Amino acid sequence: MTDDIPQNTDRHATKMAKKKAARDKIMATKTGEKGLIVVHTGKGKGKSTAAFGMIFRCIAHSMQCAVVQFIKGGMSTGERDLILSEFSDRCAFHTMGEGFTWETQDKSRDTEMAQAAWEKAKELIRDPSNRMVLLDEINIALRYDYIEIAEVVAFLRDEKPPMTHVVLTGRNAKPELIDAADLVTEMELVKHPFRSGVKAQVGVEF
Repeated sequence: MTDDIPQNTDRHATKMAKKKAARDKIMATKTGEKGLIVVHTGKGKGKSTAAFGMIFRCIAHSMQCAVVQFIKGGMSTGERDLILSEFSDRCAFHTMGEGFTWETQDKSRDTEMAQAAWEKAKELIRDPSNRMVLLDEINIALRYDYIEIAEVVAFLRDEKPPMTHVVLTGRNAKPELIDAADLVTEMELVKHPFRSGVKAQVGVEF
């Protein structure tokens, strides 16, 4: 049995060397850089969480960035509190919504707030000093037609600076936005504690 270990080790090393050579060949062709349009969508948890992970990467690299929250309102979240208390010099944070649509129950007010959030988003994206702008839960505003999808796609296509990354989150991303994006991730719901009667908890959901 032990006699097979060196042979297996050698075979594994040979296999990994071939994989590395193939990967290095592929990576050598990937030399371009551009500002990406990134979409996090789907019914699963983690869309905003993943997007804030990207924001914190920018902060760690001393890159200027910004966040516009379209829906979540003034509720305290770990990401928001940390950025405002420790990193406000590197990340502008704008909470523009007044809560989820089923809480506000006022379409005209929701539309007004979403439009104001979109104006702020355009201002931040136009500023070339911002290397990344996160539009958190904008897909919800788009889903309910508080903002016109054609306007958003046209702006990202025509006015976004070439090296600015824009991250858009929220379930039910419009097909037009998916078509315009460079990177789309769909979070799939497999299992969630909410279905077992467990409420949203500090450090997990907010």
